[in-house]
Amino acid sequence: MRLTHSTLPRTRPPGRSDPGTYRSAAGTLAYELYRPAVLRRPPPLFVMLHGGSQSAADFALGTRMNQVADECGGLVLYPEQSRSAHPLGCWNWYDTKHQSADTGEPALIAGLTREVIAAHDVDRDRVYVAGLSAGGAMALILGQAYPDLYAAVGVHSGLPSGVAHDVWSAMQAMREGPRSPAEGRSRCVGREPQAVSTIVFHGDRDQTVHPSNGGAVLAQAVRDSALRRSTRPSSGPAARAVTRISRRCRPGDDGAHGELWLVHGAGHAWAGGDRRGSFTDE
Repeated sequence: MRLTHSTLPRTRPPGRSDPGTYRSAAGTLAYELYRPAVLRRPPPLFVMLHGGSQSAADFALGTRMNQVADECGGLVLYPEQSRSAHPLGCWNWYDTKHQSADTGEPALIAGLTREVIAAHDVDRDRVYVAGLSAGGAMALILGQAYPDLYAAVGVHSGLPSGVAHDVWSAMQAMREGPRSPAEGRSRCVGREPQAVSTIVFHGDRDQTVHPSNGGAVLAQAVRDSALRRSTRPSSGPAARAVTRISRRCRPGDDGAHGELWLVHGAGHAWAGGDRRGSFTDE
């Protein structure tokens, strides 16, 4: 399936999506790369990690990220988890073999990212990684494991790194949230994770990944910082009220900061998504 939004209104001509396969010592990974018709030089790169039971094409459609690429002239990379690596197509964020740099899925995705950067002369200061659910959890691991590769992280309906070490602990964290905001910090990538600017979205009626995980992701991403909270009411019949919580890192953390957007009334779904994709909330 080609990743296009041909039926959606556009102000610019559509780009194109090309499938590919990346191979390295860490394994093999299929992907789709979206290239807008008008490419900025050098272009930014968005690495988008789908959730469980989703595909690269489904995630591209549901998140509307190709439209974002058309507007800003950037590239969007959609790695796709194989069903042989996980029967539900989930990234193995809860497995300790996939929670460190230079091993497992983090090494595979980072290697693919570097290959796209080199092949398309990407702006190395504007490489971002984001994901939904299991993809959000893996995006956070990647940001912490490769802070020199990814400039910022987006976590939608995901979990903090290191809170699980197998399927059962993963299910507990998904149902109940982490026992404390700091849980898992020492296990992540074998060291205290380096701060990286992070934006978090989570629906407060999420029954798949407990909403407390959103606050824990923010606390883990940017530590020892003051909180600021503001609430934005819904502005129309299709809008949802949002509480925005922001943190700024302690001095010396390169100005990294974080935001949590708690979307009131939303479930386990991509905020502002296209209903033709799965797990979306328009």
